[in-house]
Amino acid sequence: MTPQHNIWFVTGASKGLGLTLVQHLLARGYAVAATSRNLNELQQNVPPSEGRFLPLHMDLSNEDSVREAIEQTVKTFGRLDVVVNNAGYGQVGALEELSDEEAHRNFDVNVFGLLHVLRHATPHLRQQGSGRVFNISSVGGFAGNFPGWGIYCATKFAVAGLTESYAAEMQEFGVQASVVYPGYFRTDFLTSGSLGTPRQPLAAYQAVRDSQQQHEQDINGNQPGDPEKAAAVLRALSEAPQQPVHVFLGEDAYQLADQKIAMVQQQMQQWQHLAAATNLSVEA
Repeated sequence: MTPQHNIWFVTGASKGLGLTLVQHLLARGYAVAATSRNLNELQQNVPPSEGRFLPLHMDLSNEDSVREAIEQTVKTFGRLDVVVNNAGYGQVGALEELSDEEAHRNFDVNVFGLLHVLRHATPHLRQQGSGRVFNISSVGGFAGNFPGWGIYCATKFAVAGLTESYAAEMQEFGVQASVVYPGYFRTDFLTSGSLGTPRQPLAAYQAVRDSQQQHEQDINGNQPGDPEKAAAVLRALSEAPQQPVHVFLGEDAYQLADQKIAMVQQQMQQWQHLAAATNLSVEA
């Protein structure tokens, strides 16, 4: 017998949090369909698991590829219970110095690729009247005060917004959804292979260069978060009677979120006398 909510579909599973989650689930008897652009790397990192592991090549930018991966998952396992939209990458660069192509590519993967998955997974979840969805954003999708991370934060803010609406849309069908805001976890996310840098950096943006160097050289390898513990949290939430729409992962994520909330509340109160006095006047 496999656990309740046993059929998982995890994108971006060949490394990082996605790989840790797949290994965590398989070790506990779940069945997992896992996708990656690099199928060989995925197969090498996850050994066969008695018919419970389905490695799939999937190109998030190609909607047909996404549809085929989800159809293969349902054909193999008979259903789909939990979807984890984990695939994505970081993009560094000031808004002025990033090209349109660089910005669009980050949105194509982090946002529109996720939408492809939702578009083709949702009919299965809706028709069976159950399912769980976890869209992996970032604490940078809640607090964007990071020089040089504007496009990346914009993609992750988009993931948060669409997840809120998706959760409301799916409530009547028995499907629950969460946007997940991880802080810094000890993965390879900040390495060169997972981090885009501007092709034409501008010397004027020293704060951006300092932020990039801090993330690549100081934070990378010293992140406080344990990916295995993050995987355990996602598994526990998938089996909770009601999962939250907003999930902050890590003490650092909570600290940044608290700072953002306090700042917004302070600024709202400071300017409420002016900004809220905008209703049409009603004459007696």
